Amino acid sequence: MNTTHDRRVQTIVGSPLGDLRLVASANGLAGLWFVQRQRHEPPAERLAAWPTVASHPVLDAAARQLDEYFQGLRQCFDLPLDLEQGTPFQRTVWQAMREIPAGATTSYGALAAGLGKPQAVRAVGAAVGRNPLSIVVPCHRVVGGNGSLTGYAGGLDRKQALLKLERALIDKAHQWPERTSSTLQPSTRPLPAH
Repeated sequence: MNTTHDRRVQTIVGSPLGDLRLVASANGLAGLWFVQRQRHEPPAERLAAWPTVASHPVLDAAARQLDEYFQGLRQCFDLPLDLEQGTPFQRTVWQAMREIPAGATTSYGALAAGLGKPQAVRAVGAAVGRNPLSIVVPCHRVVGGNGSLTGYAGGLDRKQALLKLERALIDKAHQWPERTSSTLQPSTRPLPAH
């Protein structure tokens, strides 16, 4: 029986922080995980079922844009994304993270409050941790309430490196402004190219 997950393809690309597994579905980029030291990636049997391809339009565009990002030439990504594997709440959190600009951070609490669910800090943290599109959906920009680096499925050393690359100093002067639920709405538009 074929499912959307069965029709995915993958490739591995290098990065300064280690190899990255890129996965595409018919709807867009569906996964971006570090190959080594990654938590919350799909089970090994699912990864093995997805064919590895030498070329694919979405994977090629993602690889090019990631290369530009690591060179400091790109701050956001212009790719079709497939976030359908998440729950409705997870997708809302993932869309909200897309609004955090490069060079800024926000806390789990501020993200929860911005979604109109200030009591859902732990649920927001769990959704952030399950983000299937590391870097592209910038979960590395979410930090502890005091600005400390907490939780990153690819490892805290990588989170720190990504924030340094983006020049996001972890202090109050560089944090994403606190937003209310009336100003923070999940984006349904694609990210602009920069």
